[in-house]
Amino acid sequence: MKRSTGLALLALVWGLVAPPGGPGPRVLAAGSGGQMVLVRTERQLPVTGDPIWELQLHLPGQPPRAYEALVGRVRRQDGDRGRLGSKAPLPRGLYAVTEITPVAPTDDAELGRFLWIGLEPSFPTARRGLGIHHDPSAGRGRRSGTDGCIGLIHGNDLLVLGDLLRLSGTTELVVRD
Repeated sequence: MKRSTGLALLALVWGLVAPPGGPGPRVLAAGSGGQMVLVRTERQLPVTGDPIWELQLHLPGQPPRAYEALVGRVRRQDGDRGRLGSKAPLPRGLYAVTEITPVAPTDDAELGRFLWIGLEPSFPTARRGLGIHHDPSAGRGRRSGTDGCIGLIHGNDLLVLGDLLRLSGTTELVVRD
């Protein structure tokens, strides 16, 4: 079994057996829906100056959850968000979650570990290959940030997010900023 697959399965099992109200995510009814929202914050990583974005997860009957992320490269935050290869943040708008798959050891190291959550814009744009993944270089020099995806700063957050999306049936992301 691949390491990333094993970790994802472990996190899923952990989420299913966690006691109600105890540590870990609560079990949600499949297909109950929800929505992710991406917003820029005023905070920055101390060493690199990367702006910290917040990926919020809103599930019915649950308190909101928030995950710190980097989106695009620090010097490309004001770039053309609709142009392919711009390394700017995702364009504003509505996206569908298309897949949640383990990151293979042969995948690009900048995808980090654990999972890839694919995103498809519901509007015309030249941007392709967008998703949510772990950013292993967050705050570590010139490679900090992403080529335009949502890069969660903490890998374990990605495992929890992936499980919550699967369990809740959440398939929607709104990029507000």
